[in-house]
Amino acid sequence: MKKGLRNIKRAAAIFGAFLVIGVVITYIYHQYKLNLEAELLNHSGTLVEVGNKEIHVYNEGEGKDTFVFMPGAGITAPVYEMKGLYTRFSKEHKIAVVERAGYGFSDVFHDERDIDTILKQTRQALRKSGNKPPYILVPHSISGLEAIYWAQKYPDEVKGIIAMDVGLPSEYAENPLDSGDILMIKGLNILSKLGMQRLSPNATYDPKVIEGSFLSEKEKGVFKALSYQKAFNDDIEQEILQASENASASISLPAPYNTPILFLSAYTKENQKSEGIIRKNKHYKEFASKLKKSDVKRVKGKHSIYLYAPDEIYQLSEEFIYGHRDRKDER
Repeated sequence: MKKGLRNIKRAAAIFGAFLVIGVVITYIYHQYKLNLEAELLNHSGTLVEVGNKEIHVYNEGEGKDTFVFMPGAGITAPVYEMKGLYTRFSKEHKIAVVERAGYGFSDVFHDERDIDTILKQTRQALRKSGNKPPYILVPHSISGLEAIYWAQKYPDEVKGIIAMDVGLPSEYAENPLDSGDILMIKGLNILSKLGMQRLSPNATYDPKVIEGSFLSEKEKGVFKALSYQKAFNDDIEQEILQASENASASISLPAPYNTPILFLSAYTKENQKSEGIIRKNKHYKEFASKLKKSDVKRVKGKHSIYLYAPDEIYQLSEEFIYGHRDRKDER
């Protein structure tokens, strides 16, 4: 028995040693690759000072209205990942992609990620980069919280919202993270600092971006480099951990009655009749009923629907915002 226990302890010690060595090697390799990839990271937008750090805003196109694209949580290279969608809009309109603190070419702020701080930084970054309100907001996923809150607090700045499979404030508030979720998120943050994302590229960025044709080979290289560099950093971690509290701030205010909102609900053939999809659509319709102008449309594709149906999203947005009017007369 004692000999058996000694063998188990010895095996555990050997396994632990190999694990530590593996982590050290991965970390060293990650730092080496970060230094090499730094040469690729030349931004094409505008870096504006917000506080004592910088936020990156990418502008493209011309037009009367400015469509502001707002990424979901963990979409670490928004200018590249959302390009297949916003280039549809930039043919007729001005677009702006705001990379929040911790995203893309923006600095990691290491500050509070409460919704008032996030919104203040976004508004300042847009104005300093030459984009004046009112805006048409195009949020995805968790950015729906910021967009709806924006319309609640500063309704004159928001002409409309194209909500791409967003999470509603009520959903985040009613489903706070449990201890297991919190532990997992904090663990992912630690693993990203060790460079473990290098071992699982498909979990670090959406492979559909690489498979698509809307990025050049050079842009795909930059996209990967940014994804590895910014993966689950401190700002992204805190943004997710504070989602429930941020949602509560929105719930405490009246619904943005005068702000037109188009809800685009993602579904796939496999999940279209699932309990989660049915519940999500029900919540969208309930929120839409509180608004003067609203609609809910189902769009086939996974959660990141801008990668699956960019043309459909563009057409639905044009119809919702402009109807059948000739947009060229308004430019």
